Order: sequence, then structure tokens, then C-alpha cells
Amino acid sequence: MSEENLVCEEIRCEHLVQDQWIDFRRSAYRFPDGRVFEPYYSYTRRDYAVIVASDEGGDFLCVRQFRQGLRQVTTEFPAGGIELMDANPESRTQHALAAARRELQEETGFVSDSWEHLLTVPAQATLSDNYAYIFRAKNCRPASGQKLDDMELLKVQKHTADEIEDMISSGRFQQAVHILAWLLAQRQKDGAKNR
Repeated sequence: MSEENLVCEEIRCEHLVQDQWIDFRRSAYRFPDGRVFEPYYSYTRRDYAVIVASDEGGDFLCVRQFRQGLRQVTTEFPAGGIELMDANPESRTQHALAAARRELQEETGFVSDSWEHLLTVPAQATLSDNYAYIFRAKNCRPASGQKLDDMELLKVQKHTADEIEDMISSGRFQQAVHILAWLLAQRQKDGAKNR
């Protein structure tokens, strides 16, 4: 089946909530055979950066914070929203890197001179059109205290690689994109060993 036979056409869209944080929509789509299906719900949010950050001793910087969707406190990597970016993919990655540097320092007080972009991936392609920019930061060192936004309440923790593996295996490291970030960072590390 060709791609043209898979593309659906949005024929109606209602913006249910539209503010600075989210554009939540209800849409109707026409399938290639002419059938119309509705409702489909989707949303637009800001792209964001996720940082797999390790300090000079090899421990990984994580944050604990309450997540309203789960109604639980979770452990995850530092992450944060990226302001509006232009359309050039190369400059978008540079803009995302600047946001990642900012978020790492704001959330943890640490900085790094060793950064690598691992992957840009749709955050949740079924429902959302935003992207996660995944970065690896090595040899992080303390530079300041936290500088949290008004709506942020989080605690920094350091974990070994084995502890993160255990948290993932036991369901205590719950953000899917953050788990992907961990796997990519580990693959990168394993690839470097094989060179």
C-alpha cells in the first residue's frame, strides 16, 4: 500500500482549549476511501529537551517531582520546554541544546562542557505534534543553586547506572521518553567501548 493511500484529511477542527501551554483539539478526518471518522483528539505543546547528565564521578543527575497526570512523585532526568524555534532543522537542534543547557542548570545547579545530541523523536505521535530533543551531558559539575520556575517543585538526586536500571525494571522510572534517553545513552556508551 502506498503512503498516499494512508493519508487522511482533517476536514473539521475545534479548539477545545487554547492557551500558552496547550492547544487541545477535536477533529474529524476523511479516510482515503471517503469515510469520515470523529472525534480524534490531539494537542500541541512546546517541544522539550531531556538530558541524560552524569557528574564527574559517573553518577547520573535525576530529579524527583510530582506529575499531575500520574498523581505521583516520579524520578526522571532533567528536562524542560523549548521556546519557539525557526524551521531550519540544524538551528532547531542548536536552539534545543541552549534550552537543555539552561534546564540542566536551573533544575540541578550543574553545568557541562561535554554535550551530545542523541536523537529528536516525536514525544507522543498518537496524540501530540511536539518533539523531544534528547541530549547527553557528561562531566557535569556544580555551578550554582537551583533556579526553579514558580510552578516547579523538585529535588535533585544522584543515581548510579545500576540504580537507574533497577528503577526502570521495577517501574519506578516512569517517563517513556526518559527511558528511551537512557537506552540511547547506554547504546552510545557501549558503542564507544567497541571502537
